[in-house]
Amino acid sequence: MDEVSQVVKEHTFGTWRVQRTWNPMNVEKAEGVYFYANGKKILDFSSQLVNVNLGYGNREVIRSIKEQLDRLQYISPAFATEVRARAAKALLEVMPKNLTKFFFSTSGTEANESAIKIARFYKFPAYKIVSRYRSYHGSTLGSLALTGDYRRWFAEPNVGPGVVKIPEPYCYRCPFGLKYPECNLACVNYVDYVIKNEGNVAAVIVEPITGTNGVVVPPKEYMPALRKITKENGVLLIADEVMTGWGRVGEWFAVNLWGVEPDILTTAKGASASYVPSGITAVSKEIGEFFEDRVFAHGHTFEAHPVSLAAIPAVVEEYKRMNLLAHVKAVGSYLGERLKELKEKHRSIGDVRGVGLFWAIEFVKDSRKTPFGTYEDKYAGRATEVDVLASKLLNEGLYVFNGPSWFVIAPPLIISKEEIDEGVEKLDKAISYLDEKFTG
Repeated sequence: MDEVSQVVKEHTFGTWRVQRTWNPMNVEKAEGVYFYANGKKILDFSSQLVNVNLGYGNREVIRSIKEQLDRLQYISPAFATEVRARAAKALLEVMPKNLTKFFFSTSGTEANESAIKIARFYKFPAYKIVSRYRSYHGSTLGSLALTGDYRRWFAEPNVGPGVVKIPEPYCYRCPFGLKYPECNLACVNYVDYVIKNEGNVAAVIVEPITGTNGVVVPPKEYMPALRKITKENGVLLIADEVMTGWGRVGEWFAVNLWGVEPDILTTAKGASASYVPSGITAVSKEIGEFFEDRVFAHGHTFEAHPVSLAAIPAVVEEYKRMNLLAHVKAVGSYLGERLKELKEKHRSIGDVRGVGLFWAIEFVKDSRKTPFGTYEDKYAGRATEVDVLASKLLNEGLYVFNGPSWFVIAPPLIISKEEIDEGVEKLDKAISYLDEKFTG
């Protein structure tokens, strides 16, 4: 281990992991869809944490950030700035049309914390938030309470109260043991039952397509049905688009796939191409007007930070210049075809699913769909066989972000078909490691 990696390991924390086994690579530079570490050129097949949407080194976004640093480095969010106005105007161009007011922060976690507070202010005295078990909404206590996966377990019982969990539309492993479409969308109809029987529900929050927990794409009727249920019950719908936003699925935001307009939308990551920290909580005109004569009891030092905001209008312009949404649809379809080819070849691949450039490969070790790893393994800090495979691929020059028994395949949106082929070929060779452990 070189000196940089050694200092980082000894004096900083590796997140969501046992520290003793953490041996971080020293990344020296990055360009396009590649980063360079320990003398290796590595194809980033997951956009790191599904966030480097424009790839590395976009000159226009970098230029905009640099110019803002020269002009105004910081000012309290109590003041107006030209860059704040430009960022708001850029967002109005791409957000669902009913969302007209924005709170700026520095992460998806903060964006979701803001959404919780806003929803509870608006719907007071209702306070409960409904979220799904297979979900991740952030690491601070409020957003972690929304989170359904194992990361919530570490903080209990101290995570915030008033969150009710519901099953997810995970057709490959249906929580109800049903099959689509004969199920008649039991998972979403159950939400109506929960809202009516819980009482005091302020909002339902969902990732339109589940992110880190396996890229679970809902049936086409799910989101429209959920929007109908929330409206009929007078409950807000919050769409967490931290991962699915900013062209990842071939639309500006995933809710556009189904023509759904949420009351609140949260996003981050791709908003700034991840070159600077950024988080956004967008709300409807009705929610915005609610606070005209009421205190908006929220804020923090780095809200509307001018340097972070400078990236947003530049990102929007780059998407337009590169016609990136059309590109994502084209190469996303190609990526899906290539991944499905892998499924035909490898018995350890149980399912392949996705939209645009947001896909998952779920691995199983037998015909009963037994996973190679579980949330219990991650909670205990045990490496799964899929973790081992991801490490092997990294050494072979391919980075993939993985869960206990799946890969998240979500490369930068600028990727070419040739670069997709490079990544798929590396996957093809490496997955034989799991095929050998398939028990039939």
